[in-house]
Amino acid sequence: MQTTLQPIILDGAQGEGGGQILRTALSLSLITGRPFELHNIRAGRKKPGLMRQHLVCVQAARQIGQAMVTGDILHSTTLTFRPHTVQAGHYHFKIGSAGSTLLVLQTVLPALLMQAQPSSVCIEGGTHNPMAPTADFIQVGFLPILQKMGIAADLTIEKTGFFPVGGGKIMLNVQPWLDKPPLILTERGAYRGCELAGGVQNLGHNIVNRELTVLREQLPLPHTVKLLALTGDGEGNALYVKVVFEQHHAVFTALGSKGLTAENVAKKLAEQVMRYLEQTGAVDEYLTDQLLLPMALGQGGELTCDTLSLHTKTQADIIMQFLPVQIVLTDAQAGKPAHLVVKV
Repeated sequence: MQTTLQPIILDGAQGEGGGQILRTALSLSLITGRPFELHNIRAGRKKPGLMRQHLVCVQAARQIGQAMVTGDILHSTTLTFRPHTVQAGHYHFKIGSAGSTLLVLQTVLPALLMQAQPSSVCIEGGTHNPMAPTADFIQVGFLPILQKMGIAADLTIEKTGFFPVGGGKIMLNVQPWLDKPPLILTERGAYRGCELAGGVQNLGHNIVNRELTVLREQLPLPHTVKLLALTGDGEGNALYVKVVFEQHHAVFTALGSKGLTAENVAKKLAEQVMRYLEQTGAVDEYLTDQLLLPMALGQGGELTCDTLSLHTKTQADIIMQFLPVQIVLTDAQAGKPAHLVVKV
């Protein structure tokens, strides 16, 4: 019956014109059974079309949904995807480069958690990429927020993979999503403190020591410090700051980079954290668009944030083309943060 449905026609050039349009469409196609045609894939990027990590997202979705696919080749700018039946199970995907394992994870997670049986997914590739959520962000920031919505999923980082070597490996275990309370994050509550974390892989420990010193100096008390145990083949440096409030916690990440001193890496991260602390919205702009899809699949909810990014607006538009939901976005007004309501 699913193969007889008319496909949803999507334009990859709309909104922010990036890979999120593809990943969201794949997730929702698997869940709803609706096929889609996507044209102008990643038209808003310097190198448009399917890159290696996007192709693995398509291949992963095809495997778990037994889908019929055309256009699934490198650099393709057009894709058709017709799902059949999603199956829970044990899956293993290899990106074959330093491409982001976490973007593949975010593609298949929504469909797997909607199944009646648990699943596990092993993904090999990059775990700490400059243009994608890091494994630390997903593990410490994203998944704990999903727990508030009744989602039981845990992530293990077995090997850390930095660009350009990759070689990382993550394991995701996900249980069927049964209880689905709405997500309400409109107030932060009282400030509780910061957790400062950092680590190096195959580099001198003086790097992370210098970074943590800067973070301790620039961020408000109280704070705790955690050293990350990073093990893998390449060289790399990762930091995160978890800002804890009474009703919410926000996680901000940074990666070391050639040409930037350890002090500058930490300073840029501290500035990002301080901007959030000076604002009033409960959720930061990067987490906002990632929460839209699980909210739409569950019982909806309500968020406040200080910036409604083009990424968020594009995500809302794609979701509403697949699901019978209403997503109301209200831009920030004088003295008030932006407001986001998802009604199922």
